[in-house]
Amino acid sequence: MAKLVMLFALCVLPALAVATRPMRTPFTVEGKVYCDNCRFSYESSAITYIAGATVRVECKDKSGVSLRYSKEGTTDSTGTYRIVVDEDHEDQICDAILVSSPQKSCSEATPGRDRARVILTGYNGIASNNRFANAMGFMRTEALSGCAQVFKQMQELDA
Repeated sequence: MAKLVMLFALCVLPALAVATRPMRTPFTVEGKVYCDNCRFSYESSAITYIAGATVRVECKDKSGVSLRYSKEGTTDSTGTYRIVVDEDHEDQICDAILVSSPQKSCSEATPGRDRARVILTGYNGIASNNRFANAMGFMRTEALSGCAQVFKQMQELDA
């Protein structure tokens, strides 16, 4: 009986202690927010990065209905946001989502570029806790002059 108690104490209790401990190293979700000055709906040489844009990380259950986690962040002077997420979201669907732009003339979210999927679990083989989201963008209400020239340059590169 004493051996059974000792086996339990040496094997099961440490495993329980590790399982109930909060995550030590948080995830960092990082990405960029840009203004599509030409309304191309994709990144080009005419984009500019937006300082002060608001981005939210949201995690929902597998069905995508129930919100389980939400945290907002703001872009720095280079248009880069970094949002620290303290928990593992193994069984959840997480996205970085555009919330708002401080630029009134560039505040329309680009369809298809208004969110980016991020994987926020340590149980997937990714060694780093840094998660890089695809760039997301807003479009100007009206394209700037010179966009025809940018488009022509892009066509020349394709040829």
